[in-house]
Amino acid sequence: MPPESASAQPDAARATAASATPAVRSRPTAPSTALLTDQYELTMVQAALASGAAGRRCVFEVFTRHLPAGRRYGVVGGTGRMLEGLAQFRFGSAEIDWLRDRGIVDETTLEFLADYRFSGDVHGYAEGEIFMPDSPVLRVEASFAEACLLETYVLSVLNHDSAIASAASRMTVAAGDRPCVEMGSRRTQEFSAVAAARAAAIAGFTATSNLEAGRRWGLPTLGTAAHAFTLLHDSEEEAFEAQVRAFGPGTTLLVDTYDVQTAVRRAVSIAGPELGAVRLDSGDLVEQAGEVRALLDSLGNTRTKIIVSSDLDEHAIARLQSAPVDSYGVGTKLVTGGGSPTAAMVYKLVQRTDDDGEPVSVAKTAPGKSSLGGVKQAVRSFDESGRADAELIGVGAAPQTHGQRTRELMVPLVRAGEVAPEHVGQAGVADARRRHAASLAELPPAAQRLQHGDPVLPTIFS
Repeated sequence: MPPESASAQPDAARATAASATPAVRSRPTAPSTALLTDQYELTMVQAALASGAAGRRCVFEVFTRHLPAGRRYGVVGGTGRMLEGLAQFRFGSAEIDWLRDRGIVDETTLEFLADYRFSGDVHGYAEGEIFMPDSPVLRVEASFAEACLLETYVLSVLNHDSAIASAASRMTVAAGDRPCVEMGSRRTQEFSAVAAARAAAIAGFTATSNLEAGRRWGLPTLGTAAHAFTLLHDSEEEAFEAQVRAFGPGTTLLVDTYDVQTAVRRAVSIAGPELGAVRLDSGDLVEQAGEVRALLDSLGNTRTKIIVSSDLDEHAIARLQSAPVDSYGVGTKLVTGGGSPTAAMVYKLVQRTDDDGEPVSVAKTAPGKSSLGGVKQAVRSFDESGRADAELIGVGAAPQTHGQRTRELMVPLVRAGEVAPEHVGQAGVADARRRHAASLAELPPAAQRLQHGDPVLPTIFS
């Protein structure tokens, strides 16, 4: 685990990120995202330019055919991050020169890429929203060449962040009103760690140990000391005294480097009744938490909290609900998607225009990987008690609702190349967090069960 603990760093020490991302048409100020893609996206564009089909108006949709085994719902994550990166999806001189030197595509294609600016429309489920199998979580409408180039980038962001957000949601559901803190930076790739912290925040995690995520999206950050800090000093007493001198008695002391009971007594002796928290990171956490709570109370530290970490997932958190624990630090199982590191989303062409400009539905028919042609519209229907009871998807038209109360699920994200600013930056994260809480509250109680089962809502096409 990283050098985490539950003493919050002062707010003044937290840098803030920009509250909004420039529109897609503005000049990028960050490194280009255009080469975060697969080669065949560019070679398809070259061939389509040569055939004359590159300009055909197309509709691509992102969806997943199934949820991970046992999951009752998924959570859309990464939409805002994808839109922020779309502003930097440009082929500058460095990218063009590299492609030319490698002979990836011809000069005609390089000229097209040098002028590339996404000018289409994007609709989708707002970030934080619940999704089901076959939910059209994103719809991209543009020329084939413009939309094709985005496939790999869009999927890489949404698949990763939705997997993390979905796992995080199960963990926060299991935790109830006890806070969860993201602590997985050292268990994943460095840039994935930043994205994972953001996705976890959307699904209800209250803080992160990752400073870049805190800087970029204004997330609260936590962390004080790891076991190495205790081992550095000649004794545990010296380590605790040094930490209390540095951060005050309200800090969190890590008490399982040697003997837990002895460490708790030392922590109380040094920090006194104002000791903020102790952290347990090994052993039988249920048993230890009970013993530590009893010891703290007997020493007069009734307000000192107990933080637990150590390879937690939603099942371990659920088992700890009977223990006197105040919050959870979650790392490996979170940033790897709780065993499902991808949301299995795909990006499929569902409609194109013909030579006369008329729309034509298209679909893949391969066994096990078929798709449904036609542009989808999605709403969520509710029963008389106000609980969500189905995902209704209309193909080529609005879905049939049969008089039920419904809620629209797809919102505009990009219009004529311009990003809707409310979906990006710090404000976008805060909105997605609120949206997730509201969306989760609409679901029937079965959504909160950790046992294997079918998706909590059926997907009905009309």
